[in-house]
Amino acid sequence: MRRFGKLTATTLMVSSLLFLAACGSQEPAGQNAAPGGNGSAPDAAQKEIVIGASLLTQQHPFYVSLKNAMEEEAKAEGVNLQVSVANQDLNKQLSDIEDFITKGVDAIILSPVDSKGVAGAISKAKAANIPVVTVDIAANGVEPDAHVATDNYEGGKMAGEEMAKAIGEKGKVAIIDYPTVQSVIDRVNGFKEAIAKYPNIEIVAIQPGITRPEALTAAQNMIQANGDLAGIFGFGDDAALAAVAAIKSAGKEDQIKVIGFDGMEEARNAVKNEKSFYSVITQHPDQIGKQGVQAAVKIIKKEAVDKVIPVKPGIFSKEGEKQ
Repeated sequence: MRRFGKLTATTLMVSSLLFLAACGSQEPAGQNAAPGGNGSAPDAAQKEIVIGASLLTQQHPFYVSLKNAMEEEAKAEGVNLQVSVANQDLNKQLSDIEDFITKGVDAIILSPVDSKGVAGAISKAKAANIPVVTVDIAANGVEPDAHVATDNYEGGKMAGEEMAKAIGEKGKVAIIDYPTVQSVIDRVNGFKEAIAKYPNIEIVAIQPGITRPEALTAAQNMIQANGDLAGIFGFGDDAALAAVAAIKSAGKEDQIKVIGFDGMEEARNAVKNEKSFYSVITQHPDQIGKQGVQAAVKIIKKEAVDKVIPVKPGIFSKEGEKQ
């Protein structure tokens, strides 16, 4: 009996120790577990989302508005948005993207300096399992996870129709171009398609004019080479405003009409006040920036996102804006 009692006491002691050990382990799952173990990593919903954004420039009101909208939406979404500005320098943009990849950001938002030149960098990001969303300007040679932009082709067609109205459906017109950027390529192609419907309108010149000074020189050259020029389509606000200045300097405000694209405040004011500035196709950079961040966050969270998210352009004329 004594032996049985001793064994019983020993058994009870061991059972008590096991019970206490079990109770002591009832702390939150993964509290002392090594990172990466089951239940040890932070909940995906609680993990801070980091997005890197490489923007074409901050020297244009369009991109200032786009950046501000991105930052506002990132704040609303609780996202850490890290913005770099390429200043229209492809090498800097490629370096910035490389830096984002090295940091292991959750997504990259990109407005390409060169639609073809960024293809390799986008492919490298995707190989590192970092989704890429392009905004405003599309990439060529690689497919991003989503693209948010004005429907530039449709906007170009609208510009062509505006030009036809401005010059009475006849005359010679010229285009100030930015040939390395896909969004502008789309605008120009849309413009050409619309103009092709009017047999009495002829496109007589297409010249690049990326900056306002370059666009001014292009406009002056086209006006001098074509004494009977009736219209100029500027791919963006700077190009259109440069054309207006060249026309005014040449004393041809009654002869030559300008159609622009972007529709920031300076261009809208010029449409109101400058005789030669007939109308401008308007973009909405705030919507592009906002929807770009929203698309990136959805992709990170494995939610469904359309590959192309178009933002409808409008028209601003001397009578005001219309959709």
